[in-house]
Amino acid sequence: MTTATWPSIRFSSDEAVACRLATNEIQFFDAQDFSKGVVYRLRVPGVAAIELSKAPGSHVAVFIPESKGVPASIQIFSCGKDSQSQPIARRSFFRCSTVQLKWNRGSSGLLVVVQSDVDKTNQSYYGESKLNYLTTDGTYEGVVSLRKEGPVHDVQWSYSGSEFAVVYGFMPARATVFDKKCNPLLELGIGPYNTIRWNPKGKFLCLAGFGNLPGDMAFWDYKEKRQLGTTKAEWSVTSEWSPDGRYFMTATTAPRLQVDNGIKIFHHNGSLYFKKMFDKLYQVDWKPESPDKYPEIVELIKSIDSLKVEDTKPQGQGSKSSQASTKVTSNNPPAQKPAAYRPPHAKNVAAVQAELFGESPQEAMSKNALKNKKKREKQKEKKAAEAGGGS
Repeated sequence: MTTATWPSIRFSSDEAVACRLATNEIQFFDAQDFSKGVVYRLRVPGVAAIELSKAPGSHVAVFIPESKGVPASIQIFSCGKDSQSQPIARRSFFRCSTVQLKWNRGSSGLLVVVQSDVDKTNQSYYGESKLNYLTTDGTYEGVVSLRKEGPVHDVQWSYSGSEFAVVYGFMPARATVFDKKCNPLLELGIGPYNTIRWNPKGKFLCLAGFGNLPGDMAFWDYKEKRQLGTTKAEWSVTSEWSPDGRYFMTATTAPRLQVDNGIKIFHHNGSLYFKKMFDKLYQVDWKPESPDKYPEIVELIKSIDSLKVEDTKPQGQGSKSSQASTKVTSNNPPAQKPAAYRPPHAKNVAAVQAELFGESPQEAMSKNALKNKKKREKQKEKKAAEAGGGS
């Protein structure tokens, strides 16, 4: 198993379609009854990786690597027993080692990050990468033009499937939001970033620099086109928005890091909400829920503000309890402020400073010190008098 072949069985979001990659073919199953076995097969010679569209599961994208001088290619097929075996969209690539396939919601667009192991320009030790975009209706097929040279660090579709955000370029990287026609809509700035996460409601964005970067995070309100706040989450391995889109979770997990394992949860504006550390933490995930189950944050705030808490206690009881509380508090003496800690060697500092600067010790000493000194002198005189009377 590799990252390209795991999970072995792919499901659509509604779990109506299920498929898996086999040798030179894609096998489709009845997701409601796996006992039927393979329902139908799609023959694709040389296929090395697949990605099933999520909502709805109407298309499947396949990756065929280079072979015997034939360039690598990405092909899109329709999912259906009666559909033709010919691809509805196709794009070929030279110098292609691996790919990342990302479908949008609605299954109308596919983003393809093409990665090659060798950069012929010698600008990067890690090879080069390009971002390509294909549509199922054939309206667009080509490279997404980016405004800065360098690798494509991360790309994410919005929940609506109408926009996608890209982090790209040599450090400091640039982040941009594009529409479905690959036109830039919003610039998110430049910084040490390599990760972007769009919340399930499509309203907030988190731009972060994890992995070998210091963990800077910037939270954006996409609809209002403004930055909400910045913070840091060092040594983060995984990160994800909550299903309701209100909280952002980061985690430091093993075996990637063996120390400082724990989770942090932030508000949508970047303020810390929760933190917990563990001796060993291997995986963290939000409980799966449909984002449609939760209202928008603005509506949620209004509904909370509209709640009214009524006091059902009689007025007499309330007044008695308040009177009793005032009596109790009035009898208690006011709490004294704790004095600053003074180490033992610092108790005679005033006397030593007085001797150094030619002052009398009594002038430099505090009132308490003088009082204690007089007590000690009186006790010595009393002991001396008792000793003289006894003799």
